[in-house]
Amino acid sequence: MGWGGGGGGWGGPGGGGMFQASSNTGLPFGGIPSELMEEATKIVSTEPKHKPSAITFSQLPSESEKLPLTLFRMVKAFPGYVLWGSLLTIVISLVLQAGPKLTEYAINNGMTKGHRSLTVIAVCGILYLVVAVGGAVLQRLQIVVTGRLAARVMHELRVRVFTHFQRLSLDFFTDEKAGVLMSRMTSDIENLQQLIQDGISSFALQGLTMAVITVVLFSTNVVLATWTILLIVPLLFVFSIWFHVASEKGYLLSRDRIANVLADLSESLYGIRVVTANNRQKRNMLNHQHVVGAYRDANMYTGRVNAIYGPTTSMIGIIGQGILLSIGGNMVLDHKLSIGALIAFFLYLNRFFSPIQLLVQQYNALQQGRSSIIRLRELLQTSPSVDEEVNAPDLPTIEGRMTFENVSFGYLEGRPVLENINLEIAPGESVAFVGPTGAGKSTMAKLANRFYDPTSGRVLLDGVDIKTVSLHSLRSQLGVVPQEAFLFAGSIKTNLSFGREGISDEEIEDAIDVVGLRDLVERLPQGIDTIVHERGQTLAAGERQLLALARAFLARPRVLILDEATSSLDLRSETIIERALDRILEGRSAILIAHRLTTAQRANRIVVIDHGGIVEMGTPKELLAKGGAYAGMYNAWLESGGRDATRSDV
Repeated sequence: MGWGGGGGGWGGPGGGGMFQASSNTGLPFGGIPSELMEEATKIVSTEPKHKPSAITFSQLPSESEKLPLTLFRMVKAFPGYVLWGSLLTIVISLVLQAGPKLTEYAINNGMTKGHRSLTVIAVCGILYLVVAVGGAVLQRLQIVVTGRLAARVMHELRVRVFTHFQRLSLDFFTDEKAGVLMSRMTSDIENLQQLIQDGISSFALQGLTMAVITVVLFSTNVVLATWTILLIVPLLFVFSIWFHVASEKGYLLSRDRIANVLADLSESLYGIRVVTANNRQKRNMLNHQHVVGAYRDANMYTGRVNAIYGPTTSMIGIIGQGILLSIGGNMVLDHKLSIGALIAFFLYLNRFFSPIQLLVQQYNALQQGRSSIIRLRELLQTSPSVDEEVNAPDLPTIEGRMTFENVSFGYLEGRPVLENINLEIAPGESVAFVGPTGAGKSTMAKLANRFYDPTSGRVLLDGVDIKTVSLHSLRSQLGVVPQEAFLFAGSIKTNLSFGREGISDEEIEDAIDVVGLRDLVERLPQGIDTIVHERGQTLAAGERQLLALARAFLARPRVLILDEATSSLDLRSETIIERALDRILEGRSAILIAHRLTTAQRANRIVVIDHGGIVEMGTPKELLAKGGAYAGMYNAWLESGGRDATRSDV
């Protein structure tokens, strides 16, 4: 097992200055201290060995994954645990009901007139103790079984939900808040785990206990049992139906509002720098108070429902017992019922009401679990807007000819962003898209990578409609470098090899030289094994962008898409990035989304996009000679000192 390298981070975030050392930045230690390495190794040596996981991924869900999520389908995948749990529940429900019968026998045969036998009482007491100990042992076994069942089911469910996230299209994550999705993976699944581990077994045990006690009550005395069923059960049934309807509404509302709480928290944490810079702390606290208050109101509603249901059922039980006591007492006086039988009947009657109270408590867990199942079912039934056809073939190795054929697209119905785009990019040609913000430049790149599908028209690679091939084979031949490079928590080596499996150290070292990362890597404490903190925030913007370029280079794409890859950099960083681009773009088709004319001028051809269409296109010289839209952008750039000081000009 490899350990993360020691040493902190490097380079502060931001666009200024490349490859700044960070020994004085006070960043947290990124690995295991040498004095703790020996003890850590000992701990690892005691870990059990696990078989390698056979992980597979398919863009299309299996037949079983297409079925709606239900509690029954989740647990039936583990029949052994279900069988053992069911058997233990049955045995426990029978064993625990022996106590009142032993009490009745001890009273009638050891404590009444003419039947005074200390031996009978002692034997009954010992048997009572044996029953209690045996019930405790069986309940412990049941907890172990249901706990393992819950762990297995939750493991499979977490993997299934995470896999579904990998299948969903970009628009889903654009429309949905990250905190809401996190709540599905955390609180919703935890509610289900609690339901499976404790709720189901408790419901089964208490329900079966009530059934067994009902039979015992009728065997003890038919009259009293009949009064119980006619007087008490109907009232409890009516209140239970009301509680079911009212509490379900409250728990669904609660699930939605806790998701909003997590979403607001997540957004505030990720944007903490912007919050601090704009003095938004007080307003954020006020907004979060409102969000948390809405969640509190949902919980208070369910609390009021519980406060009505619990005491009411208790009151019904107490009144019912009073009526039954008067009936049973008269029967004893009339010698129609023994004292022992009356006591046993009331012991069983208390046990009949006890499961009802426990079911009320567990019903909260059941409702929370049911609400979580509903939300998870809705999530898992969400289909990707961009999906591959059944048995879609792999895209053969391409030369890199990309064609936009009568392409139109809009994010919202009735509001097109692009209309009737026709464009062909030759193999090995680099094309820069320029135009005002919102013109559709980045949308063209998203259609090329099939993050979205055109509303009409086709996007072709070497004459093949990209909608007809598998997404994996398509994206394995396309490389994307976004405007803000995203780095994952881990080593530089892990981030560089992110786009392709089986990358050798030699290939990584070659990519480092190609993009100009050698100076940075040589100054890091652990070289390519140095830890990058979450989102790469310990790196400068230029350093993150170079790592993203190296990652794209190592993926060996046939077509490279750069979405404003230099727009947020200072001039020195931009110069280094553009030198790396010159080497990476050799022999590759490329789409450059450019806000800066210095980037656009490196392309073989420039396409000016505005008002959802192509305004003009040609080489930089041709467009300048034409004196059209691009020439206007170029002249504005010159007037600003040729430094592309503003992005809105292009």
